[in-house]
Amino acid sequence: METRETITLDARAQQRLLVLTHVLAGELTAADAAAYLRLSVRQVGRLVERLRSDGVGGLVHGNRGRRPANRIDEAVRASIAEEARTTYAGFNPAHLAETLAETDPATPSARTIRRILLEAGIRPPRTRRPPAHRSRRERMPRAGMLLQTDGSRHDWLEGRGPYLTLVAGIDDATGEVTGGTFRAAEDAAGYFLMLCQTVTRFGLPLALYTDLHGIFVKDPNRPPTLTEQLTGRRSLTQVGRALEAAGIRWIGARSPQAKGRSERLWGTLQDRLASELRRAHAATLEEANELLAWYLPRHNRRFVVPAADPEAAWRPWPDGPPPEAVFCFEYSRRVEHDATLSWDGASLSLPRRRGGRAWTGRVIVQERLDGSLWARDVTDLYPLSPAPPTAPLLRARDLARVPELTPPPEPREPVIDRPPSAGSTPRPRPDHPWRRYPAVRPR
Repeated sequence: METRETITLDARAQQRLLVLTHVLAGELTAADAAAYLRLSVRQVGRLVERLRSDGVGGLVHGNRGRRPANRIDEAVRASIAEEARTTYAGFNPAHLAETLAETDPATPSARTIRRILLEAGIRPPRTRRPPAHRSRRERMPRAGMLLQTDGSRHDWLEGRGPYLTLVAGIDDATGEVTGGTFRAAEDAAGYFLMLCQTVTRFGLPLALYTDLHGIFVKDPNRPPTLTEQLTGRRSLTQVGRALEAAGIRWIGARSPQAKGRSERLWGTLQDRLASELRRAHAATLEEANELLAWYLPRHNRRFVVPAADPEAAWRPWPDGPPPEAVFCFEYSRRVEHDATLSWDGASLSLPRRRGGRAWTGRVIVQERLDGSLWARDVTDLYPLSPAPPTAPLLRARDLARVPELTPPPEPREPVIDRPPSAGSTPRPRPDHPWRRYPAVRPR
């Protein structure tokens, strides 16, 4: 009994069959067939002989249906899929491959892991959209010339804790994250912390590129006040004053796309950093900041690119006050005659000035990020301490003390007051308060 075998040819094999059939019929030469199929003449001869001896099946590749010799073992593929469902749930294929390679150098590539996950029915957590056309700005040639910074409010803890805002800075030339901190909201203290980390690790940047948040500029569209017109300068915010004192130029972006490097950073961190926070079961602000300090060096090793000019433009911190004395909050207070000032409903004592001069007029109070309070004059800084209480305050505290408990007086027999008789004057009782004082006789 004759049986038929079904042979499936792909598009390339069908094209070869059509051309080689004309060669067998004598309608094409081997050289013409080689030009059509983009093969050598010797290869065309081999295919013609295979078609004569084996028929159409001779055009099918010999490895069809065979298991590749370099195919990853099924147990390894199952283990990777299981890790992606449990321990590393939510990791993208590239992040998963890098994390697994830290403990097992034989881990497959990210492209292979992506295929393994797709075969196991595990879709990537993020789908990439085609980018919109925008003109790309060249990176700054030297590290430290431009620092892009922003705050990203996001569900970083994925419901395990409150919404947090990540404030971070990224160098425009290298893409290195110079500092970052989680805050409850985007505030000036977060930018001060990030700038202190940047200055301590790298130095002072030439310029800071941010959005037009009120932390940096006071309503840029409003008309200037009379004071601003007379002085010729706009009023500064706390961060603006600190940047001016540190010699950092501020540049405001008019759109999020203008500072695309920091915006793309948020996309990467909301994927990778959120996955690491999930793996560590972080649920509080303190735990998130602790993991962030561990994650940023790993992030920089993976994504930093060399600058066009290897000579960095970071400036060293100048001699004088430390960074904590510049990146802090400053307030003006009036000095009282007893060398004290009012602060948050209490009084602070000013120490003796160097040179023996007295404190007069107004003084600048610094509230640093660690909570300490300092007074600043033209050249020096002085720590502040609570002032001794005044005499009225001491008396008020003394009167407010609870008196010692005294035993209750012994009960006295009740005195029954009889109604006075008609025409008589009523007399006070023996225990009446009037009887406690001696009678005053007229002179």
